[in-house]
Amino acid sequence: MKQMEMLSPARLCNAQSVVPMLQIKNAERRFAATPAVQGLSLDVAGGGVTCLLGPSGCGKSTTLRLIAGIEKLDQGEIRIDGQVVSDASFTTPPERRPVGMVFQDLALFPHMTIAQNIAFGIPKAKRAEVQVGQLLDRVGLTGYGQKYPHMLSGGEQQRIALIRALAAQPKIMMLDEPFSSLDQRLRAEMREFTLDLLRESGTTAILVTHDPDEAMMMADRIAVMDRGRILQEGTPQNLYHRPAALPVAQLLADLNMLQGNVRDGHVETKLGMIPAHGVAEGSNITCAIRPEHLRPCRCRPQTGNAQVLRVHSLGRESVIELGLAGHAHRLRCNAPGSSDLVPGETVGLSFDPAHVMMFAENSGLRLS
Repeated sequence: MKQMEMLSPARLCNAQSVVPMLQIKNAERRFAATPAVQGLSLDVAGGGVTCLLGPSGCGKSTTLRLIAGIEKLDQGEIRIDGQVVSDASFTTPPERRPVGMVFQDLALFPHMTIAQNIAFGIPKAKRAEVQVGQLLDRVGLTGYGQKYPHMLSGGEQQRIALIRALAAQPKIMMLDEPFSSLDQRLRAEMREFTLDLLRESGTTAILVTHDPDEAMMMADRIAVMDRGRILQEGTPQNLYHRPAALPVAQLLADLNMLQGNVRDGHVETKLGMIPAHGVAEGSNITCAIRPEHLRPCRCRPQTGNAQVLRVHSLGRESVIELGLAGHAHRLRCNAPGSSDLVPGETVGLSFDPAHVMMFAENSGLRLS
């Protein structure tokens, strides 16, 4: 008989550490005949922030509710820390799952004090061990225990909702559009505060948002969703610089798009001939250039002339809209600092061909 291999403590630890904190396999959820989530699979490692990013109605909030147990799977399986919590025939109730959740509307109880709100999120067996005052200290709200939610600002309510969810020491913290009701300055502050709190606790977090800037700022990994499916999953930088499909590139940032056909290794567009290395001759191509990679100048143009239509100065950068003869859509350039270009002026355009992304016109898949 072959002798069984014994694992050292270090190797045993390494073997255990590869088990994802969250595993979703071929998840399906339908409402009547409409699929909200279809064939969705995702592994989330312990610690860090994973973002579900996509437009309204793409299935990201339904996915969150499936993880929480608020919705039931029609097909597939969900595991948390290696344990099955849902499949097509079995569902662990939400209250028995090791998850915390912060909703878009925060869901604080208006008739309860802040201390009562926090205590409500802690399982009864653990309430005696948890000091609400220490939790309030942790989020910078010392002495707020006897106040009511309506007495707090939006940012303070946000902190209470976060610490209430973390008080139960969940294995997974889920946040559903938690900053959408805050103004821009407070939203940026709460993003940083939330990240610090999650890192301090070591809790795995799943963030749902439709805001690509929020996803890029907060997430360690992003799963881009559309029509109930994951189009691409990876690090923010990987998705931004190497989107696998046109919808992913469009969701993460604005694009200047031009159509053309490949001839003699180049795509002929309204911006001129663009090298198309490795792309089949005769292919119909969508070329995409991000606004920061398109440069207007008064010097001799690389690609022909464009007319300045608008110049928006934002202080840190200028947004310049241009019209190109024969091209139906306006082009957009983002230039650092202030620009002295004026509407009506004719300028040349230049760009580095290495920054041009090429997608198949029929499928939207990345070609180059």
